Amino acid sequence: MKEKLDAFARLLEIMDELREKCPWDKEQTLESLRKLTIEETYELADAILNNDLTGIKKELGDLMLHIVFYAKIGSEKGAFDMGDVLNSINEKLVYRHPHVFGEVDVANAREVEQNWETLKLKEKGGNKRVLEGVPAAMPALVKANRIQEKASGVGFDWEYREQVWDKVKEEIHELSDEIDQVDQDKIEAEFGDLFFAMVNAARLYGVDPETALERTNLKFIKRFNYLESQTLQKGKDLKKMTLAEMDEIWDEAKRLERQ
Repeated sequence: MKEKLDAFARLLEIMDELREKCPWDKEQTLESLRKLTIEETYELADAILNNDLTGIKKELGDLMLHIVFYAKIGSEKGAFDMGDVLNSINEKLVYRHPHVFGEVDVANAREVEQNWETLKLKEKGGNKRVLEGVPAAMPALVKANRIQEKASGVGFDWEYREQVWDKVKEEIHELSDEIDQVDQDKIEAEFGDLFFAMVNAARLYGVDPETALERTNLKFIKRFNYLESQTLQKGKDLKKMTLAEMDEIWDEAKRLERQ
């Protein structure tokens, strides 16, 4: 434990030095760091998807630097420092885990999630709204999943997960009707409803929709890159090939994956 605390103390000291002596670090603000933090978070997500443990360690270090940087700027403004940040999360974790630090009994992880959301609503005298904590700038797919998790946390959910498929079928039918009517605005709205229902289904079956979609993105990129490389090797132009010719190479890429 001492080695870990010493390493953290050294990072705080390094930040103090950088903020005082480095021209670039001296210029940074909360706002200027924001986009860089988002980029670092996506880099960590990539490392996790690739099961790159070395990369995860590196990206966690980069994110830790950003946290320390924000705390340093906060202390300069007289608003908060690293101690305040750590004390805040410590208090929150103890409060929201009464089954660990108190005398509350829970049967499973599902009950832990429900208690978590209920306790969050109590933190501001009961005035906090259920969906208040969902960031407005969060990507739509991730936001849909988080909205549904929060609603489920207070009991607004299907009784049985199989029931969600009736909703999915209903949304497909409504989308089909609007496509027949050729109303672009309503078509877009119904696509949104269908996406939302599918995100709900993924959640109920223990699948993270963002991860699932990203896996498909990566799979498509890999197969398309194979298609492109094969056409270049054969001296062909993708734009001049028929769909049947492209499908033949695409199926070859799929066979190679299975092997």
